[in-house]
Order: sequence, then structure tokens, then C-alpha cells
Amino acid sequence: MLDPTDQRARETLKRVFGYDAFRPLQGEIVRAILEGRDAFVLMPTGGGKSLCYQLPALLLDGLTVVVSPLIALMKDQVDRLQALGVPAAFINSSLDPGEARARAASVARGEVKLLYVAPERLVIPGFLDLLERVKLAFVAVDEAHCISEWGHDFRPEYRELKQLRARFPGTPLAAFTATATARVQADIVDQLGLQRAAHFRGRFDRPNLFYAVRPKQGAYDQLKAYLRLRPGAGIVYCGSRATTESVAERLRADGVDALAYHAGLEPDDRRRRQEAFARDDVRVVVATIAFGMGIDKPDVRFVIHYDLPKNLEGYYQESGRAGRDGDPSECILFYSYADAVKLQGFVQERNSPTERQAALEGLRRMVDWAESTTCRRRALLAYFDETPDAPADGPGAPCCDRCLQPVELVDYTLPVQMFLSCAKRVGERFGVGHLIDVLRGAQTEKIDRFGHQRLSTYGIGADRSLAEWQHVARELIRAGYARQDAEAYNAVRVTSLGSEVLFKSRSVELARWTAPVSAPRQRKGALDLEAAGADAALFDRLRALRKRLADERRVPPYVIFHDSVLREMAAQLPRSQAQLLRISGVGERKLADYGDPFLREIDEYLSVDGSARPNAEVPRDGRRGLWD
Repeated sequence: MLDPTDQRARETLKRVFGYDAFRPLQGEIVRAILEGRDAFVLMPTGGGKSLCYQLPALLLDGLTVVVSPLIALMKDQVDRLQALGVPAAFINSSLDPGEARARAASVARGEVKLLYVAPERLVIPGFLDLLERVKLAFVAVDEAHCISEWGHDFRPEYRELKQLRARFPGTPLAAFTATATARVQADIVDQLGLQRAAHFRGRFDRPNLFYAVRPKQGAYDQLKAYLRLRPGAGIVYCGSRATTESVAERLRADGVDALAYHAGLEPDDRRRRQEAFARDDVRVVVATIAFGMGIDKPDVRFVIHYDLPKNLEGYYQESGRAGRDGDPSECILFYSYADAVKLQGFVQERNSPTERQAALEGLRRMVDWAESTTCRRRALLAYFDETPDAPADGPGAPCCDRCLQPVELVDYTLPVQMFLSCAKRVGERFGVGHLIDVLRGAQTEKIDRFGHQRLSTYGIGADRSLAEWQHVARELIRAGYARQDAEAYNAVRVTSLGSEVLFKSRSVELARWTAPVSAPRQRKGALDLEAAGADAALFDRLRALRKRLADERRVPPYVIFHDSVLREMAAQLPRSQAQLLRISGVGERKLADYGDPFLREIDEYLSVDGSARPNAEVPRDGRRGLWD
């Protein structure tokens, strides 16, 4: 027999949130919180961790406080909850004093079930006094990795949250984070006193994401061509503020609706740009990692890293902002070893030997992943001590460029000898680009200045393209036949292993060079609709209606319905409120607020089109748009 607590939770899940079933671990986490237990939850981006504290808040007697680090993230969560009819509010520095006092008074009167606050406000004595005057049922600490100095996004104000344990020793507390190493997890537990908490670890595997690494040659032209072929919204991450501005400006000049985002902008400007992206008023945001935890937009179809990230933990979280709705999405990294050398130089400037060592190790693992010749998904999961449920290179479902086009090792002894010999003949004083120019017989000012057109290696590699020579250089450096000297402008030095190739007839096998590949065609949006049995023209009309309603209410479109809900409408063709309510993601409040306009749109489309079909039955197993 179903436990009464579970029964109430499932009824609330359907009535308020519109879902028939929990995602993995959600039910267990909700049960632990409702039983009054502390909890530590490690659940990757897209796993649905916010529902794990929002749903219990509706069932517990009293106020639930959610600690959140970003104003934009608070507003987005509260907008969604209010659209569901949940009495939620936030108090942060974006409010004028009068509004903040009014909301505090509403909390004191018991009119708020979920209250979002920043960590620095929560520990103000006056605010803690307010919480003591109400029935505090539960505290959820979101983005809990910010509490650890060993995390990739440490925020000192999070350390003060330990005051909660002293002030409210009997109140259950749960910490939620999407990424945390074992060391960071231990620090979170210690700082928040969660030694006796129930621990939950979600799967890091994101089957809907396709990973690819492309050589960083002509990166802007590659980016422009990619955006012309790929519909939908996306994020382009850059390593500096200047790069975000220049790339966004070039994209706008080339007809792509793009905005730059970085910490150097005024707060109001950052907020406007973030809201424009959330509301589908701008398609692409070119950003530094400052465009981070506040991004809760579920329908990001691609995340592109224009520059190399500093570590795999950060890359996982940033790339994981794609496809949070479970639909197919792409994660592309433009890679050059020069980026790694530049980042290494920045790391060497750190004063702390411990920090320097940790950062260098993180960078090394990032480079290993980018240069790997094996499945990228499997390698990324291995970093988090996890393996995929099914073979990553299973039939019909390649998850990365390596699985889509497996690496073939071939004999590259002759071109490697050419390259290393050229490095020796120029005195090991020049970088990869110049060596390739010499090998291909280019006519450049530098070659003329140093007389390198007179070398025996000049022009002997003209039969190979620039892209293939760049591939050879990357591969032989990765394999240890040569190295780049960061203190000598990345000059190529021949290693002892390389000397064996030159002087001891050692043979060399490297990955065969092939042109970069894109994600498989069967994963594009139009075919997703076809596979779901959805009417593409009706889907477009429903999206347009959603945008109009969202603009009227000044909220992001996904606050009304996710794409997956519209896709199911376009497949099932509901003609009544009862039929609409059966669609996953449609709860009672959203049915009351938005049901009639969407039903009218479907009726009008079918009456004009004249092709009404019987309602299709869709399996109701709680899964949402994943590739299986």
C-alpha cells in the first residue's frame, strides 16, 4: 500500500507541477525531507533538483527558506512558482527598502511558503530574528559548492551559513549542488553540519548531449557557419570580456541576433541582457563564465566554448546548461594547444603552491579530454567516477564526434620526421605556425627575413593541407615527440622520443586526419517532431502563442510551458481541458491560466487545416524527450 506521505507528494506533483511521475531520485529525496531528515544532494544540471525542495515546501507546515547566490536565479524560480499558483517570494538587494519590508511583513504573516534569499542577507541578525518569529519548516542551500574553498565557484559569504545550525538546531537542512569533487563534498558536509544527513547522488550521464571538439583554426568562421545551420538559442563561452564583445559584435554584423555578457557590464545592463535571452528576444549570448548559475533556461540547444575552459568540472557545468529540458543539444569546444599554454602561464602566476598545483592538474585533465581519441562522454563520466549505463558508441546513438567518426591510427612517420627536422633546422626557436609555413613553402615576411626558404625542408610538405599539418603538430606534441616552450613564445622543442624518430628510425602512428564532424542529422529539431508524431506547423503556432502570452506577462516563455509540452500538444491534439490536463507538464493552475488560449489555437488550426486526427496515445512513463 502506498505510504500516505508518498500519496500526498504524488498528488501535489500532478496537481501543481503537472507531472505524473518523479525523475530518478526525486521521490526518495522528497520523502527524506518530509520525514524531517537533513539531506545532501549531488544532482547534475538538468536532473530536476529544484523540485526536490519546492514540492516538500508545499507539504510542510511553515516556511521554507531557499538560499540562492544570484538575483536572476531567484527571480526566475519565483516567476515559475507564482505561475504555478505557489505563494513564493524573494528578498534581495534588487528591491527598494520599502518593498523589502513589505515582503518581510508578508513572511511574518505566514503568507509565503517559499522564500528565496541570498546568503549574506540570511545571516543578518534582523533577518534571523524574523525567521525565529515564524514557523521555519525547512532550509535548502542551493549551489552548495559555493561554500567550499576547493570548489570552482567559492563565495566567502556561504561560509557564514553555519550560523543556521547554531540558531535553528532542530530545523532540517538540505544542501544541493550540481558538481562537486569528493573533497568539496566533504567540505560542504563539514561546514553545514550534515554528518548525519541522507546522501543522494544522481547520475552525471546526460544522454541528450552531443560532445565535439573542433580545431581552433578559423574559429569565428566555424562559429558563424554553425549558427546559420542550427536553430534555437545557445551560449558561446569566451575566456575574456574583450573576446565576448568582439565576437558578439561580429555576429551582429553578420546577421546573428547576439549579445555580449560579462562582469564588466553595469548590473542593470547585465539583468536586461539575461532577461532578453530568457524571453527569446535574443538568440545567442556570448559570455564569460559570469553568465553562470543564474541560467535556468531549459531550451538552450547548444553551448559552444570559443576558448579552452580551465578544468573539466567547470566545463561539465557550463556545457550542461544545454538541453536541460532533455531534448537533443550540442556541446562544441574549439581547441588549440596555444590556449592551454596561455592558461598555464596564468596559473604559474598564482602565489599559493597548493592552488597552483591543483589548477595545473585541473588544466592537464582538461587538455587530456580535449585531445582524447576515445569516447568523450565516457571520459567525462570517468572524471566523476561513473560509467555510462549503455555503451557510449551504441548503434544509432553516437554521443560524440569520436563515436560518430572513430579515430583510425595510421603511419605518420614521414610527415613527423619532416616536422621535427624542420624544427631542428630553424634552431628550435619558432612555433608551430611558422614551421608549417616553411613545410608548405609559404611566402611570408618572417620566412624571407630569416632566410628559411633556403632550408632543405622548405616546401617538402606542400602536398598536405594546412589543416592536416596542424593536426599532425597537435598529435605529435600530445604524443610526446615534441613540446612547446611556454617561456620561449611556444617554440617547438624536439624531445628525446622525437630524436628517436629522427635518428633511430622509430616509427610513428597517429590518428588519421579527417575534417571535423557535426552532430548526426537525425538529432535535429524537425526530425524530433516527426519522431514524436507532432505536427510541425502546429508546434510553430503554439510556440508563437506562448511567446505572445509570455510577453504580456513579462516572463520567459518556458515559465508558461516547456517545448516538450507544446510538442506533446502538437502530437495529441487535445480538444478539451480534460485531455489537456493529461499532458505531462500541465497542472491545474496552468490549465486555468493558459488552457483556453492553447485549446483555441489547436481548434483554429485543425478547422483551417481540415486534417483533424484522432488523439494519439503517448506512453506516460515519466520520461521527457531523452534519446533512448
